[in-house]
Amino acid sequence: MHSPDMPRHAEPPRTIGLLLAEAGIRVNGDAPWDMQVLDNSLYQRILLHGSLGLGEAYMDGLWEVERLDEFFHRLLRRDLNEKVGGWLRWRLIASILRHRLLNPQSPGRAFQVGERHYDIGNDVFQAMLDPTMSYSCAYWAKADNLADAQRHKLELICRKLELQPGERLLDIGCGWGGLAHHAATHHGVNVVGVTVSRQQLEYARKQCADLPVQFEFQDYRKLEGSFDKAVSVGMFEHVGPKNYPAYFDTVHRMLADQGLFLLHTIGDYTTTRATDPWMEKYVFPNGKLPSARQLTEVLERRFVIEDWHNFGPDYDRTLMAWWANFDAGWPRLRNRYDSRFCRMWKYYLLSCAGFFRARQGQLWQLVLSKRQRSATYRSVR
Repeated sequence: MHSPDMPRHAEPPRTIGLLLAEAGIRVNGDAPWDMQVLDNSLYQRILLHGSLGLGEAYMDGLWEVERLDEFFHRLLRRDLNEKVGGWLRWRLIASILRHRLLNPQSPGRAFQVGERHYDIGNDVFQAMLDPTMSYSCAYWAKADNLADAQRHKLELICRKLELQPGERLLDIGCGWGGLAHHAATHHGVNVVGVTVSRQQLEYARKQCADLPVQFEFQDYRKLEGSFDKAVSVGMFEHVGPKNYPAYFDTVHRMLADQGLFLLHTIGDYTTTRATDPWMEKYVFPNGKLPSARQLTEVLERRFVIEDWHNFGPDYDRTLMAWWANFDAGWPRLRNRYDSRFCRMWKYYLLSCAGFFRARQGQLWQLVLSKRQRSATYRSVR
C-alpha cells in the first residue's frame, strides 16, 4: 500500500508530529503504541479530515500500531482530541451547528442506529459478548471473567431497583433481553421491553418466550402504561440533549409515585457540543454522550437523585474482553464480513478502551425517584 513516489519513512508534517510527540508517540518507533506508517497519504487524510481521516486510514490499512488501545489512551489522556478539534475548527463548527439546528435523534431518525449498528448481525455480537448478550459495561468488583461480571451487573441493577415479585418493570432499550430475562427469572417481575432493533427484538422474544416478558419494536416517546420500576441500560447515549426533557418526562409519567428508575449510561467528563465524526459515521449514528451538568440540569424539578455510582474504569476492562472474544471468533465471521469491517470493529473497541482508560469516558448508574416517594433509599454496591 506504500506509494511508490514517496519515501516510506517520510517525516510527518510538523503539526502532526508535535501532537503525537506530546502524547509520547513516535512515527515508526519501537514502542507498542507507536504509529507505523505504511502509506504517507495518511498525513493528508489527517490534515484534511482529522479523526475521521485517521480512522478511515486505519480501516484502509494505511497505518498500524501494536497496541491500539494504548495509542488512544496516550492521545486522549492529553486531551489531544480537543486540540485537533480546534485545529480543524471549521469541521468542529459544522458538527456543533448540526446538533444545535437539527435534532439528530428525532422520532424520524430514532431507528437509524438500530438499522446501521445493532442489526449488522447477531453473529457478531454473539461472538463478542457474554452468554447474557449484555452490550454495556460489566461490573468487575468481584468478578474475574466477563460472564460473571455481566451477571453481577444485572443483579446489581435489580438490587438497586429493589425489585419485588409481581412488580411491572419497564426496560427502555432492552437489547437482546438479558436484563429482562434475569429480572423475571430471579426476581419474579413482569417486564415490558422496547428496542429500535429488529434483530434484537427477534432474539429477545425467543430467549424470554416462557417468561412474563414482552418486547416491542418502539421508540420510547410512544410508550404508554404504568410501571412500578423502570430501567434503561446503554440506551441514553442515543437520546440526544434536545430530547432529554421528553425522555425524562416520559419516564416520570409512567413511573409509580413510590417507584424507582435506574439510568445506566456512558458519560463524558466535560460538556461537548460535537461528536466524534468517525464514531458517528461508522458505529453510532446520531449518538451523543451526556455530561454530568447536562443530566443535573434536566433532572432538576423532574426527579430526585437517590444515588450516582461511577465505575467508568470497568468499561476499559469490558471492552478489552469484548475485543479478545471478537478476535478469537473472527475465523467464524470472516466468510460474511470483510477485513475492512474487522479493522473498523477493532478500531471501535480499542479506541473506546483508550477513551475510558484516559478517563474522558465515565460509566454512571443513577437511581432516580419522584419527589412523592416517601421511603429512604439505601445505596447498593
